[in-house]
Amino acid sequence: MKTLFTLAFVLFTGISAFSQDTHASENQLKQLPSVNLKDMSGKSVNTGALGVEGPVIISFWATWCAPCKKELNTIHDLYEDWQAETGVTLVAVSIDDEKTKSQVPIYVNGKAWDYMVLMDPNGDFKRAMGVNNVPHTFLVDKEGNIVYSHNNYAPGDEEKLYKELLHISGK
Repeated sequence: MKTLFTLAFVLFTGISAFSQDTHASENQLKQLPSVNLKDMSGKSVNTGALGVEGPVIISFWATWCAPCKKELNTIHDLYEDWQAETGVTLVAVSIDDEKTKSQVPIYVNGKAWDYMVLMDPNGDFKRAMGVNNVPHTFLVDKEGNIVYSHNNYAPGDEEKLYKELLHISGK
């Protein structure tokens, strides 16, 4: 019986750690790191100076990751309204490596995503942001502070993200 209880406890704590939301308190806000990446056309973009006016959602994903694509496709359906209401910009950061990165533009164009898509084939930005697995989504305020983080994806997670977005937008 004790073994069964121990197993149940280990499974529960492992599952709850697998998908988690993180909120940064006011005293421990982490700044968005500055890493040079390329967009799909090969233009260099510095992540520390994305050149956007409002909040930014940064979503780490890969073409081989079904939950990543599900999350970004779900947000795609809501994105225009989110932009109009909050001025948000979504940056989809592909962690596809040299073998699979050629699939990124094919997938993105096929889905007609309006997102800024950046390529991180060496994982430099991924490491700087502390991403261990995808999907991993961050919300960054207009001052460049990371204010929310969510790992993994389940239907409805986009609503949590939207509530956080409204909160930092003062809506």
